[in-house]
Amino acid sequence: MYKRIAIVRVRSSVETRKDVNDTMKMLRLYKTNTCVIVKNTPEVNGMIAKVKDYVTWGEIDTQTMKELLLKRGRLAANKPVTDNYIKEKTKISADEFVNNFMDLRKDLREIPGLKTFFRLNPPQKGFERAGIKKTFVQGGVLGYRKEKINDLILRML
Repeated sequence: MYKRIAIVRVRSSVETRKDVNDTMKMLRLYKTNTCVIVKNTPEVNGMIAKVKDYVTWGEIDTQTMKELLLKRGRLAANKPVTDNYIKEKTKISADEFVNNFMDLRKDLREIPGLKTFFRLNPPQKGFERAGIKKTFVQGGVLGYRKEKINDLILRML
């Protein structure tokens, strides 16, 4: 059903192996509390498997994607992305663009000047109880969290 997944970096790169750092750079996760939206492909799943101890991920829905793009999308010189800018550059509204993006008909690179990662705040009311070193199943933050990634992203906007 979902074709896009959101990956949020939770832990920093202090004392990480070089191959893990390289994979983080390939995923464009440069700093903590950074989010990227990618296609759910076997290649991406292999990269996630390598960095699973530093990120959390899950399927993103259309509404969360729209809010993420309009609230946290940035252009060059750190200018915010607006509905008018998207309409001017792509000839369709932000709603249509997000729907096409989620159906894999459009890509974020089609908006000129848009940075393809999103910097987020730390989540309001903090991460889950067990902290950033335990998996989501154990009550922590790391790992696969299905649709619950949307709740986390909304708390981080």
